[in-house]
Amino acid sequence: MKRPMKKLSKQTFPSLRMRRLRNTGGIRRLVKETSLSPENLIQPIFVVDGKGKQEKILSLPGIYRHSADNMLKEIKKLKDSGIIAAALFPKISRKNKSLLAEEAFNMNGLIQTCIKKIKDKFPDFIVISDVALDPYTSHGQDGIVDSNGYIINDETNDVLVKQALSHALSGSDIVAPSDMMDGRVKVIRKNLENNKFFNTKILSYSAKYASSYYGPFRDALGTISALGKADKKTYQMDFSNTNEALREIDLDLREGADLVMVKPALPNLDIISNIKNYFKVPIFAYHVSGEYLMIKSSSKSKVFDEKSIVIETLTSIKRAGASAILTYYAKEAAKWLN
Repeated sequence: MKRPMKKLSKQTFPSLRMRRLRNTGGIRRLVKETSLSPENLIQPIFVVDGKGKQEKILSLPGIYRHSADNMLKEIKKLKDSGIIAAALFPKISRKNKSLLAEEAFNMNGLIQTCIKKIKDKFPDFIVISDVALDPYTSHGQDGIVDSNGYIINDETNDVLVKQALSHALSGSDIVAPSDMMDGRVKVIRKNLENNKFFNTKILSYSAKYASSYYGPFRDALGTISALGKADKKTYQMDFSNTNEALREIDLDLREGADLVMVKPALPNLDIISNIKNYFKVPIFAYHVSGEYLMIKSSSKSKVFDEKSIVIETLTSIKRAGASAILTYYAKEAAKWLN
C-alpha cells in the first residue's frame, strides 16, 4: 500500500535548509500540515439509570457514569468547549440483562431515553449510539450464543436491526454497530431505509481488533465479571492482520456504511493510513480506554507533561488519516486547544 515518494526538488544543502521553516512559532503554525480542533473530538459518555448520579469509574480516573439528568449537564459542558458530538454507552442493571438481550431494543430503555433527552434539549448536538449487545447479555458477549458458547451471527443480526431502529426512532444521528457480525451493516441499512430513516448515518466499527486495551471500558460497562475468562476472538479481528481490515472496510462500505471506525487507534495508525489512501472515506478512530489509562497513570509520575503528550497523541491519529477521534480526553483536550 506504500507509495514511492516523488522527488520534490533538486535543491540540496545549503540552498535548501529545512530548518528555515521551523525557526519561529509563527512560521511553524503557518506551514502546519495537520490541525486538531475540538470539532474533531468525540467524548464517550457512560450512562446509568437513576437521578443525580455521577459514579466514579476506578479504572478510568476522571471519567464517570452519569444518570440522564447529569448527562445533560455534561453535554452542555462539551458544547461550551466546542465539541459537537458524543458517543453513548450504557451500564445496564443486572436485572435487565438476558441471554437474548431484549432490553437492547426497549423503546423506554436507558439509551433510548438518553438519546431523546439530548435531542430534546440540544437538537443540533450529534448523538452517536452504540449498536452492540454486550451491555445487555448476561454472558457479556456481543451476540446471541449457542449451547457451545459460540456467537450465532444471523440471529444476532436480527437483534441488532431492532436495536439500531430503536435508536433511530429515539433520534440518534449516527448508529454505530460495534459487534463485528458479518452482514450486519447490510440488514441495518435495509431496515433503516424501509422505515424512512434515509439520513441516519451508519458508523461501522469495521476494523475492530481483539485487543487487550479494552479492559477499563469493560469495567465501565460492568461486563468483566459476566465475560470471565472468555474472549471475543471469533468475531473481533486478529491484530496481526492488515488485509483483513481492508476487506472488512470494503464490505461494510458496499453494504451501506457512511463512516468507518478503527479501534484501537494508536496500535493501528498504519491501518488508518491505508484505509484513507485506498478508500478515501471518512474514518473515525477510537483512542480507547487502555490508551487513556496509560497516559493518565503515567502522567502522575511527572516524567512528562500530560497536556503535551495528549495533544501529540491525538494529532498523530489525525495525521494518519482520521477525520474524528473518540477519546476520553476529548473534554480536557478541547480546553487545551481553545
